[in-house]
Amino acid sequence: MVNIDNVYQKVLAIANKEQRGYITPQEFNLFADQAQMNIFEQYFYDLSQFLRVPGNDTDYADAVTNLEQKISEFELYNENIQIANQYGDVLLDGVSDLYRLGSVAVVYNNGPRFVLASKISLKELRTYGASPLIRENKKSPYYTKYKQRIKVYPYPIPPKDKVYISYVRKPSKAFWGYNVVGESALHDPSKSNNFELHMSEENDLVIKILALAGVAMKDPSMYQIASAEDQKNIQQQKQ
Repeated sequence: MVNIDNVYQKVLAIANKEQRGYITPQEFNLFADQAQMNIFEQYFYDLSQFLRVPGNDTDYADAVTNLEQKISEFELYNENIQIANQYGDVLLDGVSDLYRLGSVAVVYNNGPRFVLASKISLKELRTYGASPLIRENKKSPYYTKYKQRIKVYPYPIPPKDKVYISYVRKPSKAFWGYNVVGESALHDPSKSNNFELHMSEENDLVIKILALAGVAMKDPSMYQIASAEDQKNIQQQKQ
């Protein structure tokens, strides 16, 4: 977890040092949430790229392990979700923090165990329904996903049947809370929400927020300034 006040103070220090203007708390909070989501979404892109690399190169294996560990902090397992109707529809709209759906499991007739459902495409659904050999049954259910809903086969019917999902949630919105004293905004930890990313992402958050602020201020050089500060910090750590 990254302390949001640390990031804000670094952003202000760099912006003020270069006389680039004051970044208000409102602007910072807008940029902060966007920067966090940009880094979070990059995890999945980077992981996909590394997993495509052939061989067992140690550097790539370490990178994959690190990314998987960072993502694992946002994974939720076997969360009960409401069945919308008797036709197996399960709405995902109510899962406000859903980022990526992982697996779907079903419990039929208040059974003692979860049965993992296989995902199939809508095209495959026609084949499944037409063949008596692969028609759905409660020992091997499957589901389709479209838009913000899934449909489970055989249809689970509440209250005896239940559906559970495992998924990756979004990071909670980062927010720098404050109180106005005189004409100054003073940090209030009780009103703040820290970044949920790994502490190693602090410098990257500073750079991305400054870059977003640079766009808002029509000053693209702010990103180069932040990058230079980051490189300086890296060099100091190596000494």
